[in-house]
Amino acid sequence: MVLTQRTFTAATYNVHKCVGMDVRHDPERIASVVREIGADIIGLQEVDNRSGGRRLSAQMEFIAKYTGYTALAGPTIRRVDGHYGNVLLTRWPLIESREINLNVPGREPRGAIEGLVRVRSAEVRIIVVHLGLAAAERWVQICRLAEVIRNRNSGMLILLGDMNEWYPRSRGLDLLHRYMGKPNTIPSYPAWCPFLSLDRIWVRPRNSLIKVRAHATALSRVASDHLPIVAEIQIA
Repeated sequence: MVLTQRTFTAATYNVHKCVGMDVRHDPERIASVVREIGADIIGLQEVDNRSGGRRLSAQMEFIAKYTGYTALAGPTIRRVDGHYGNVLLTRWPLIESREINLNVPGREPRGAIEGLVRVRSAEVRIIVVHLGLAAAERWVQICRLAEVIRNRNSGMLILLGDMNEWYPRSRGLDLLHRYMGKPNTIPSYPAWCPFLSLDRIWVRPRNSLIKVRAHATALSRVASDHLPIVAEIQIA
């Protein structure tokens, strides 16, 4: 991908706790996929920094060190032995950040992480999200995201993550399309033979989104159960 001084790349990748399609826990393999992608900004989901009494790597720190990114945690589960959830990786300076609570009573804790990043001369707001498994749960979460999006009415905004949305014409996706425009969707799940577009990237303004693709390589097809999705973006 040939980039100019007015373009950059963003990606979303559910790393499945660094457990691949072969059921092998391998943070180095995930980090290698992140390096393959080579995006300027990457949102990760299901990053597990909990030891659980076992000798596991602190995945966020390992991936950041291996790849050279600055990492920002957006935990959805916190314990004394670490945290689990979303991560924002950036090669560009991070100006500010905050967590967005998307918890729904009775369901697994969920959330989003919002970061303001300076990309060359522009300020770009990134929201990394991982929505729930139930349709009613996702609707509540998307309504909360829509409220955040409505309040971010200036500048470039990128929404990316694992939406867990199996139905392409769901009311939740329709609501996001209303505020963010309707981008092309690319199948990303399951990694070995993708046919579901669970992982998505929106960019506002819509005409700043040049191209969206899946990062499908021999390594990415086995490293996680999701393929990464990559967007080429033009600075507004």
